[in-house]
Amino acid sequence: MDANLVQEAIQNVNLQAIMPSLVLSGFGMALLLVSVFSERGKTTHVAWLSIAALVITGFISLNGWNNPQAGFAGSVVLDNFATFFSMICLIAAALTILMSDDYLKREGYPVGEYYPLILFTTAGAMWMASGTDLMTIFLGLEVLSVSLYILAGFFRGQAKSNEAGLKYFFLGAFSTGFLLYGVALLYGVTGTTKIAGIAEFVRAMPDATSNIMFIAGALLLLIGFLFKIAAAPFHMWTPDVYEGAPTPITAFMSAGPKAAAFAALIRVSVIGLEGVQADITAVFWVLAVLTMTVGNFVALSQKNVKRMLAYSSIAHAGYALVGLVAWNQIGLTGIMFYMLVYTFMNMGAFAVLVLVGKRGEDNLTLEGLSGLGYKRPFMAIALTIFLFSLMGIPPTAGFVGKFYIFSGAVQAGYIWLAVLGVLNSAVSLYYYLRVIVYMYFKDPQEDFNWVSMNTATAVSIVIALAGVLILGVVPGPVMEMAKLAGF
Repeated sequence: MDANLVQEAIQNVNLQAIMPSLVLSGFGMALLLVSVFSERGKTTHVAWLSIAALVITGFISLNGWNNPQAGFAGSVVLDNFATFFSMICLIAAALTILMSDDYLKREGYPVGEYYPLILFTTAGAMWMASGTDLMTIFLGLEVLSVSLYILAGFFRGQAKSNEAGLKYFFLGAFSTGFLLYGVALLYGVTGTTKIAGIAEFVRAMPDATSNIMFIAGALLLLIGFLFKIAAAPFHMWTPDVYEGAPTPITAFMSAGPKAAAFAALIRVSVIGLEGVQADITAVFWVLAVLTMTVGNFVALSQKNVKRMLAYSSIAHAGYALVGLVAWNQIGLTGIMFYMLVYTFMNMGAFAVLVLVGKRGEDNLTLEGLSGLGYKRPFMAIALTIFLFSLMGIPPTAGFVGKFYIFSGAVQAGYIWLAVLGVLNSAVSLYYYLRVIVYMYFKDPQEDFNWVSMNTATAVSIVIALAGVLILGVVPGPVMEMAKLAGF
């Protein structure tokens, strides 16, 4: 009997299911050693080795496309869904690293450990996307979160960065407690932590919603994910952390980890909680409206551009939640497409801010961007395109993403939700256009002579521009891939 158990355990391992994150973690540990033996302040080679690691991991991840691999007794699966979200996380990490090297040297923190931490965060995000067991998802969330806590407070000599790291750590640990308590309650009620097992329990118990422990467990679990995607009212950490963290890390947090949290939320909701869809969608309806409204209306009064983009990020999480309310193919594939689009347009905007910012970044305000269109026209044009995409103006990818998500809501009968989404998008025009007004219609207060276009950051901006424009004009192929990745 023992021999059979060992044999079964060996057969259930299947390292192919976790090979992308395994390779990325291996690269991260190797690069930690490279950093130790590198000359102090020399980090460029670590950055490019990290890019190479992400590219290699991307090719390995693509091996899972139309070739699903399950492992560890079904706790992890490398399927089309996991592959799609893994690619989003890898793209976000690559763009972050490209815009980081010169930035770290400018700010006085050329520390090689920065890059392995991004790789570990990405590996955790990929575990979250491929997890089919609540404990696997929790493991991925912890790897992701611990690395991000360090990265948010990476500038330990700056008060704002310390504040960002501490707030993110305390509130993140608090939200993790909610998630873990939810997992414990669901395990107590259903006898399993597997998402498919929870789904079977719900199907076998039509009155699952009358079980107070099940409902409490499901809600606590959802709270943990809603914190990570910065949905209202679990968004309080976002503005301070986004403003205080290093700008490339702010960009990364708004894209990669958010996409991973949405991946886990979709898998748990659509598969595990399918039997209580009506109740769950009612909760998501309220959260989507609240998140869109809070994010957009508070952003109206922001003068700091990083803080404004933080509230904007909250609003965009609300738009994505509309697709989850729809709970149909258009809505769910719309979320996947939108997460990819959002990665390009938001990280592109932050890449421009990385170049424009002075040391300490005190000038990243509306007044600080005055006259940028005259002094640095390429950067102003790039930022304008990214802002148009965030608004949802055609022919950018942001318009296509919102169109699919709102179409899913209309098809599912949530007409008023789609209307509220469109109205919220109209509200966002004010604070996005205000940035453009300052860039082109205000007299320059600075000569921007400190701004230099380094190659790596320029590459990240060009990649983001290509993503925003190509996906806006030719969204079909990627949308088809999103459909293949759906459930």
